[in-house]
Amino acid sequence: MDRNQKAEVVSALNAELGQVGVVVVTRNLGMTVAQSTVLRQKMREAGASYKVTKNRLAKIALDGTDYTGLSDLLTGPVGLATSVDPVAAAKVAIDFAKTNDKIEIVGGAMGTMLLDAEGVKALASMPSLDELRAKLVGLIVAPATKLATVTQAPAAQLARVFNAYAEKEAA
Repeated sequence: MDRNQKAEVVSALNAELGQVGVVVVTRNLGMTVAQSTVLRQKMREAGASYKVTKNRLAKIALDGTDYTGLSDLLTGPVGLATSVDPVAAAKVAIDFAKTNDKIEIVGGAMGTMLLDAEGVKALASMPSLDELRAKLVGLIVAPATKLATVTQAPAAQLARVFNAYAEKEAA
């Protein structure tokens, strides 16, 4: 890899780190290409990405971002899982680590807040951004639905009474 390619890798990683909501650092303990491909596919499906880069280049890319504190975690063969949704990358990484002993969660960061491995696990147990939005919309809509049901009930009862009188007189 020549100097220009390294500069491109650093600038691309730096740009990506400026846009993501969470970074999870994983240690690769001899993952095969097939296992790594499966992990990348699962990350893509969840709206996240997984990259393995040289630690020196990753440390340079971390400078100037909220994730500069992650530099200490970049030792040995590591990979970076990133996503805009603060839960997606952590959830996929934790789920994959449960079924594969070749990957270990080292830590991560959510903005300027550093997380240890337990913090990443706690983050992964939270509902995703879409689930939280759905719950919020449900909470907002529920009172209006109940109000509409309550105000509609007396009118429906009156209509049934008038209908019963009409049927009684017709008979």
